[in-house]
Amino acid sequence: MLDHLDQVFAAETIEAIWALHIARMARYGFDRLIYAVTRFHSSAGLGTPSDQLVLTNHHPDYVKALMDGGLFEHSPMVQWTLVHEGARSWARVAEDARAGRLGAASLQVLDLNRKYGVVAGVSISFRSSFVRARAGIGLCAAPGISQPEVDAIWARNRRDIMLANQCMHLRISTMPFGSAAAPLTRRQRQVLEAVGEGKSVADIAALLGVSRATAEKHLRLARAALGVETTAQAVLKASLSHQIYSRVH
Repeated sequence: MLDHLDQVFAAETIEAIWALHIARMARYGFDRLIYAVTRFHSSAGLGTPSDQLVLTNHHPDYVKALMDGGLFEHSPMVQWTLVHEGARSWARVAEDARAGRLGAASLQVLDLNRKYGVVAGVSISFRSSFVRARAGIGLCAAPGISQPEVDAIWARNRRDIMLANQCMHLRISTMPFGSAAAPLTRRQRQVLEAVGEGKSVADIAALLGVSRATAEKHLRLARAALGVETTAQAVLKASLSHQIYSRVH
């Protein structure tokens, strides 16, 4: 485990961390994972796609049906993750289904899961210091492993599995991610950081050696890239998504 954690903390990209984590979880019998982070969850939903990060090694057809079909937010375990912290056996989902506690959309997710063999596993909801940020991971057991066997694996290895997942989440959640279509440019990051330090548009123009109109243009484009209306919102969103005040860009 220590060797694995050394590699995780030495990795420099989200892709490298994720590959290490996939390999580690496979040792416990979890061969398919789906990890999701939203930094701006609200009562209206999980936020825009640029506010979210979803990593998975599930079959592409399953992912397409789950995401494009709008079912992801209705997954019973996603709904649980949004309001709880800790770990939950998928046996609880089956109990809720038998008791009639799931809605039609959630039952549709379970039908899709059965079609692709996503039937046994554990979900983890990570603690967050930000009210609107939520993150969780679903650990799906390999075909042929039953839910009682998963629960036994969890009982034997809970501390190691939780530690590996928490460290993976810690590393990835502190790395920048945003809309692939409109990432912040270097200039946009500079002007937002300057605003965050209390500088006016005139100050920023002087600092960067550009006209006031050019400084205002960079702020306007930064707001558009982040999908917000005010510069204050842009500073907050860029900061929470680690696109400013970060060494990694």
